[in-house]
Amino acid sequence: MSEEIKTLQQKIADLKNRLPAHSVKPVMIAELEELEAELSRLQREEQNSSKLKRI
Repeated sequence: MSEEIKTLQQKIADLKNRLPAHSVKPVMIAELEELEAELSRLQREEQNSSKLKRI
């Protein structure tokens, strides 16, 4: 797993731990969505590159 993916996973976990149970600020939700989208993109890239290496 790449260092970038590990870092994003840690940032997501940290942000989720900071989310209040009620009245979550839209900025926090937007940040979480951005981090999760970036993580998904990196995971797809890593998966695609590993498939190409097998060929």
